[in-house]
Amino acid sequence: MWGAPETAAEEIEAGFAPLVAGNALVGWHGATENYTITDGVLVCQPEKGGNIYTDDEFADFVLRFEFRLTPGGNNGIGIRVPDGGHASTEGMEIQILDDTHPKYDKLKPYQAHGSVYGIIPAKKGHLRPTGEWNSEEISCVGRRVKVVLNGVTIVDGDLDEATRDGTLDGKEHPGARRRSGHICLCTHGSDVDFRNLRIRREPMPSGSPETDAN
Repeated sequence: MWGAPETAAEEIEAGFAPLVAGNALVGWHGATENYTITDGVLVCQPEKGGNIYTDDEFADFVLRFEFRLTPGGNNGIGIRVPDGGHASTEGMEIQILDDTHPKYDKLKPYQAHGSVYGIIPAKKGHLRPTGEWNSEEISCVGRRVKVVLNGVTIVDGDLDEATRDGTLDGKEHPGARRRSGHICLCTHGSDVDFRNLRIRREPMPSGSPETDAN
């Protein structure tokens, strides 16, 4: 059971529950010892890394959070990930990345911030400068994934359409067929801060399969 909301923003968002409450990482497992929470800000120690997974699984949902990047920062939000699984292939990974940094100037659109990594590209140019907080919303309902960054829709795609003729990166992504799984924070050796992570479960769309297609 998630803790009670602790901010006014969470209290007025009907149906949302915090994924991180207070300064304790409750409701998560994995490399939790490598993460710290101070004044509601969740930080992974970049020299240690490791993924963490929600104890609960989520099928259809809206996830809202804020994040702050350092120059060249790289992280990811795994969705519908099997417990302990690789987020970008066995589940799906929404890229969290300072894609304005020169070391990423050769990235493909399917690797940009907000992309469903390897599957659905994202529109670039809507990140705030490094060191400033960004707001993001990820909605995953049925076969549709939508990402809104700082009020701008940067991804709005159908997974079946995106994978019908193979994936953009040419790799296997069985996670794109999953119907539910864990939320995962994927640390890639960078200092990226998160706060106000909260989630709302959404009803299953009519006609959707009730079980995973693994």
